[in-house]
Amino acid sequence: MNQIAFVLLDRPVTWAQATFGFAGLTLLLLALALLSSWRGGRRREAEAAAATERAREMDDKVAEMNRMQSELTGRMQTMAEILSTRQGDLARLVADRIDGLRQQVGAGLEQNVRQTTESLGKLQERLAVIDSAQKNLSELTGEVVTLKDVLSNKQARGAYGQGRMEAIVRDGLPAAFFAFQPTLSSGKRPDCLVTLPGDGRGLVIDAKFPLESFTLLRAARGEQEKKAAAARVRGDVGQHVKDIAERYFLPGETQDMALLFVPSESIYADLHEHFDDVIQKAHRQRVMIVSPSLLALAIQLMQSLVRDARMREEAQVIQSEVGKLLDDVRRLGERVDRLDNHFRQAQEDVGQIKTSAGKVTGRAEKIGALEFDDGPGSQTTLPFAGETRLKAAE
Repeated sequence: MNQIAFVLLDRPVTWAQATFGFAGLTLLLLALALLSSWRGGRRREAEAAAATERAREMDDKVAEMNRMQSELTGRMQTMAEILSTRQGDLARLVADRIDGLRQQVGAGLEQNVRQTTESLGKLQERLAVIDSAQKNLSELTGEVVTLKDVLSNKQARGAYGQGRMEAIVRDGLPAAFFAFQPTLSSGKRPDCLVTLPGDGRGLVIDAKFPLESFTLLRAARGEQEKKAAAARVRGDVGQHVKDIAERYFLPGETQDMALLFVPSESIYADLHEHFDDVIQKAHRQRVMIVSPSLLALAIQLMQSLVRDARMREEAQVIQSEVGKLLDDVRRLGERVDRLDNHFRQAQEDVGQIKTSAGKVTGRAEKIGALEFDDGPGSQTTLPFAGETRLKAAE
């Protein structure tokens, strides 16, 4: 409308044209107003119809909701009844379960108390054993401390090595084949002298092994200390081996080999592992370094030699005794033969006695089978002396 007005204003028109234009414009405006009113009515009618439809649908929905609410109320009542019933059943079930659980818990607690009591009893027994073991350990600790004190003293350590060596020798050899601290012709007194059969020379066993240098070697921390301690071990052991070779090798009186007893297996192992040159030097000087196990093995070998020598010495006596044993066995065989003859003769006599007894039994049965007739005109004569029988004629 504004555009039309602008168009009309821009052009120069006459009055008639203006009048006709305004009339047409008025008609146009009226037509537009009628069209707008008609459309508004239609719209209002459509809106009213839609509102009515919506109201109807709303009523239907409200009715459906009321129906569903009624059904839901009925279902809720049913569920309430079912829940009430189930709650009662559940309460009874829970009560039963609680009673059973109470009984199980009571039995479990009783069993746990019994097991705990038994465990405490066993624990007390083990504590008693532990106390006893602790006492033994304390005693052993005291003994170890005493042993340490013994090993720290040179004289006591020598006595300890001497005691171990004497125990090994005494357990393996008869007393006639060894001597402790004997005096040699040179005035020297070795720790032990073992005399083997068939040879008057004795085997010297020395138990004074130097342990101070090994103690220093184990206590050393730096390289210089270890080298100094190793040098001292070589010097002390080498000097002791030299002293044994000079003191105890006496021609015709002692063997040309001696044993140097080390009272510790670990020291012997360290000596062989780290000081092989010392071992070789001792071998060249005919001195064998032995540990307790090697000394026991050597003593067992000597025991075998002693046993063989005794067997050879007693061979004639054994042969004589075996000959006497054979004579006794021969006489025993003869006596058994004679006894067998006696048994055989007795068996024959018994057979004859059985034959005689059978004959006597047969005759007794015949006598028992006789029939006697006491009527007139008959006479029966019993057999006498077992030979005849007479019958009277009828």
